[in-house]
Amino acid sequence: MTTIKIVTDSTADIPAEVRAELGIEMVPLKVHFGNETYLDGVDLTPEAFFEKLASYHALPTTSQPSPVEFAEKYKKLAQDKDTQIISVHLSSMFSGTYQSALLAKSMIDDQADITVVDSKSASYGFGMLVVAAAKAAQEGKTKEEILEMIRTMRQNTSLYFLVDTLDYLQKGGRIGKAAALVGSLLNIKPILSISQEGEVYSVDKVRGQKKAMARIVELIDRDVAGKPIHLTIAHADALEQAHELHQLLKNHFQIESMHYTNIGPVIGTHAGPGTVAAFALPA
Repeated sequence: MTTIKIVTDSTADIPAEVRAELGIEMVPLKVHFGNETYLDGVDLTPEAFFEKLASYHALPTTSQPSPVEFAEKYKKLAQDKDTQIISVHLSSMFSGTYQSALLAKSMIDDQADITVVDSKSASYGFGMLVVAAAKAAQEGKTKEEILEMIRTMRQNTSLYFLVDTLDYLQKGGRIGKAAALVGSLLNIKPILSISQEGEVYSVDKVRGQKKAMARIVELIDRDVAGKPIHLTIAHADALEQAHELHQLLKNHFQIESMHYTNIGPVIGTHAGPGTVAAFALPA
């Protein structure tokens, strides 16, 4: 009997207990504070990361897993010859993680049945796809059915990131120093999303946190056209803001299911503390 195993990377921001419950395998990216290297979500939790970030003088750097790390994971899972592997990863526009996974597949193609998927998304924008895929695998769905479900969910997911400060986007080279300075002085809160091609883009810039959250409600309403939603809110050391956004959404939508998750060290490096994100899928 065929068994389907789901593999992802740490930037999916799936809580460890959910991965354990659903048998999701995770290959971590790395975070570098100077000469210190940590495995995202393995030996550096989101809480420890943001605490360390607050006292660090520069921006940490991040790096993708090597093809060898993926190959080792795939070989271990493929010891049972009836196993098929679906490996879903961070948008190839943000990282070489997807390419590393593809290289690993090519290294052991004769030993394992592996399909590598570019999620064209980030954080729980693809974490929710991975969780749904793992549940479908447990229910006995075929590989083709799961891949089609991933494609459909990706097209229908409404996702918005509200960045608290422009400093991290500026440090990471996403925006210029002058734009960051002016934006900070005017209390501008950028609302970001991810295109179907897997690139970050600015949806809107709103003055003040409350107005920005209200704008996210409007944007999701436009996307889902009044349908009930499955909702996940992710936050970067910003649980209070996450609760506030949840309350606004709860007052406006029929929410069929609701979860919170933490934005992890790698995504947090680029978005910065205080970021909140809403991921909504029509029920």
